[in-house]
Amino acid sequence: MARLALVRHGQSEWNLANRFTGWVDVKLTKAGEAQAKRAGALLKETGVEFSGAYTSVLQRAIKTLFLAMEEMDRLWLPVIKDWRLNERHYGGLTGLDKKETAERHGADQVKIWRRSYDIPPPDMLEDSPYNAANDLRYGALNSSDIPMTESLKTTLDRVQPYWEAEIVPRLIANESLIIAAHGNSLRALVKLMFDVSKDDIVNVEIPTGNPLLIDLKPGSVSPADARYLDQDRASTLPDLP
Repeated sequence: MARLALVRHGQSEWNLANRFTGWVDVKLTKAGEAQAKRAGALLKETGVEFSGAYTSVLQRAIKTLFLAMEEMDRLWLPVIKDWRLNERHYGGLTGLDKKETAERHGADQVKIWRRSYDIPPPDMLEDSPYNAANDLRYGALNSSDIPMTESLKTTLDRVQPYWEAEIVPRLIANESLIIAAHGNSLRALVKLMFDVSKDDIVNVEIPTGNPLLIDLKPGSVSPADARYLDQDRASTLPDLP
């Protein structure tokens, strides 16, 4: 039986500061590093032998993965990094304090930007210091591939083709894999795998540093079972499809 472990990165510096992060490459806090190590210990306890791992090109996810693999004594596992597993791009909200943004624009409007399925925040300005077009790690991309804002829907639109082309075939071939990524890119995968409606997916939360281990039905990516490995920090899971 193939298994898939979804791991949201540990607490980041901007998680702690309550700022919209998106594609900004912030570091883990000490607490975030501890969460990542705990995730690795929990994965090791399962006894699952993973074939490899995927992550984004943002260091909070990369470091979470490597700290977890170190705890698993599996630093030798092959790792593939891809920008399509990045966090959702928060557009013009990037870098702003969440509480101050709610005070300025109103809590209802900010809730729409944060939690709606297909309404993105305002575009990031081109001269923003956070504009990913100026980042070397995206230098090989077409300008049209680099977002200036994203909703969960458009995040899913970039995650899904990569998932289907690169990851699904390995799972169907009975490989067990780890994906260490971000709250919204992982929510996109949960929506696909559990067939969650666009209305219900906005209520799905992925806890930081708590692996979601999914047992897959033979020859498919349909979940047979799913559970958070740290039940004390678990969120409610969607029903199995």
